[in-house]
Amino acid sequence: MTVAIVDYGMGNLHSVNKAVERLGYECVVTGDAEQILAADSVILPGVGAFGDAMEQLRESGLDLVVKQVAAGTQPLLGICLGMQLLFSSGEEHGSHEGLDILSGSVVRFAPRDGYKVPHMGWNKLSFRQPQSPLFADLDEGHVYFVHSYHALVANESDLLAVTDYGYPVTAIVGQDNVFGMQFHPEKSGELGIKLLGNFLELKGQRA
Repeated sequence: MTVAIVDYGMGNLHSVNKAVERLGYECVVTGDAEQILAADSVILPGVGAFGDAMEQLRESGLDLVVKQVAAGTQPLLGICLGMQLLFSSGEEHGSHEGLDILSGSVVRFAPRDGYKVPHMGWNKLSFRQPQSPLFADLDEGHVYFVHSYHALVANESDLLAVTDYGYPVTAIVGQDNVFGMQFHPEKSGELGIKLLGNFLELKGQRA
């Protein structure tokens, strides 16, 4: 089984690659459409600004490749900014169109007493849909977040888990073969690696 990590110039590629390899999977970091479409599973990482990332994806043509993956049967996982790009729009440094694979928008955290922006550090997941295969044999626990913007999910059925940061914040999303994690599973200890492992076992399953 081969896992393709999409390389569009704005991802935390090395640590994700190493985590996938530790789980025993063959991994390729690539911006080649044929390699991505031939993989068994696809991961879209992301670090940086929403608008810059979408520009990179469009210039490389990888936006269309990711949409093709989402429309097929390969499991697709967006991580951190990669998850945010799956949504319809983002407001970081202006209004930007996203991949529009999932309905919703990505907005900045509102200022709140006692809650710093960015949201950085370990915070606990709360499973909204514990029956998801992503959570097989797992208990709720803490994972590692670093983000200043969060996703407002239009369809409640797409929301698999939240974390509390003064109010419920989208942590994991899923629709059919498309999933997203706002936190970094590769930096989130045993729970993060198990979540990543459950995703990689999803071929042919649905959210």
